[in-house]
Amino acid sequence: MSQRVEWALLIARIILGVIMIAHGFQKIVGMEQTIQTFDQIGLPPIMAYATAWIEAIAGLTVLVGLYVVPSSILLGLTMIGAIVLVKLPMGLIGGYEFPLALLGFSIILALTGSRKWSLGNMIGST
Repeated sequence: MSQRVEWALLIARIILGVIMIAHGFQKIVGMEQTIQTFDQIGLPPIMAYATAWIEAIAGLTVLVGLYVVPSSILLGLTMIGAIVLVKLPMGLIGGYEFPLALLGFSIILALTGSRKWSLGNMIGST
């Protein structure tokens, strides 16, 4: 891939990783509230735990560039869930625009991976 594309993918990886780590960590630290929120939309506690840990761990692996493709797929699935189960009724503005942008980053990284400054590239695993 061209150097410009690799730089762009690195930027997307950093943005997606940092945001997802923050959201996952917030859910983990406030797990009781997270479970209550998930319960309000009819989801069992296991989904709150799964979502929080996927966001935190996959966010970290995307950030450091390890298993970018599978991690981005998992993050994309969490964003689809957020859009469909929570944000869609609110409309685009003030509703699902942010998870949609994160879904876009997730799809791009799931399709392309990202090798620049990636741990996976350093150790020979993507």
